[in-house]
Amino acid sequence: MKITLCMLLFSVFMSATYGQIVSLNSAEIMVLKRKIKGEANAKALYQSFEKSAEDFLAQTPNPVDTIRTEGLLRGNPKKERTSIALRDMNKMYTLALQFKISGDKKYLAKANEFLLAWAKVNQPNGDPIDDTNLDRAIEAYDLIKDEISPKDNNLVANWLKGTALAEINSKRMNRNQGTGINNWNAHRLKVVGEIGYALNDQEFISWTIERFKKHIGINLNEDGTSLDFKERDAMHYHIYDLEPMLRLALLIKRAGGENFYTYQSPKASSIKKSVDWLTPYIKGEKQHEEYVNTTVKFDKDRAKNNEPGFAPGTMFKPILALPVLKLSVYFDSTQLDLLKTLNKHRKDWQMLIDEIRQDE
Repeated sequence: MKITLCMLLFSVFMSATYGQIVSLNSAEIMVLKRKIKGEANAKALYQSFEKSAEDFLAQTPNPVDTIRTEGLLRGNPKKERTSIALRDMNKMYTLALQFKISGDKKYLAKANEFLLAWAKVNQPNGDPIDDTNLDRAIEAYDLIKDEISPKDNNLVANWLKGTALAEINSKRMNRNQGTGINNWNAHRLKVVGEIGYALNDQEFISWTIERFKKHIGINLNEDGTSLDFKERDAMHYHIYDLEPMLRLALLIKRAGGENFYTYQSPKASSIKKSVDWLTPYIKGEKQHEEYVNTTVKFDKDRAKNNEPGFAPGTMFKPILALPVLKLSVYFDSTQLDLLKTLNKHRKDWQMLIDEIRQDE
């Protein structure tokens, strides 16, 4: 009996420890509620958010059996169908968060409906560029996983687990070249890490952390450049690589783990150095013409397809680095002024959420 009780207490402790790593935890939700109640700006932002949640109650889930974005040009029917379906991601997240704020179970039921629809229809394909679109679904699940029935919980958890396993077992992941070491791998690690923390799956978490260290050593250079920048000659891909790495580093930090922002690989590369290398381009002190010397055919195909931003010689726009800055400030508060300048001091709902998480 004592052993059983100890195991139960340990399980409860672990559940509390990893309860909400991916999404806002209960303490952060309480702070958000206080801000909504006591701060005029927060209340105004919430009213717009609440209106969206109310609108989503009347909408129907629109899942796809396979997410298809990677390698497809704009206008491709499969990509366009996926784009429409992926609108569900923000809907389920908004509904889940509105439930946590309001306590009204109609939002819980609708968020659960969206998650179940995707869990029943969507089939993982092990492509991280496709799966990276599931961020909001994982956050939604993380918010309501303790509130839904065991049956529904298992169904959604098994879908997410299957997604992580498809990434882990992908043949493309096992190559020490190409998609095994470029931005694909950064997104792969982020997806498996998010699912690992949402499910409290220690095998997924350990697998991710072990390979994260290797990825920093292979993908990032001591001078701050990245493998993707060298191959694509584009800040766009330097950012596309750093963003998932920063998201994963934040999850590990929130779980009480190692600081992967300042972690240095054996060759002295680090995420911090790669963010610092990007900073002068964000400030406008340096400029860069995108894709002039890219070695990747797909970049040239998108240019021929007249997709915005992909024409060789297009000047890098600092605003595109906003996702990196929004995450780097969690580790380096000196970036906050630059973030505010880049975002023109505009305060939106997501910035309010970010500020709450930064103050934890």
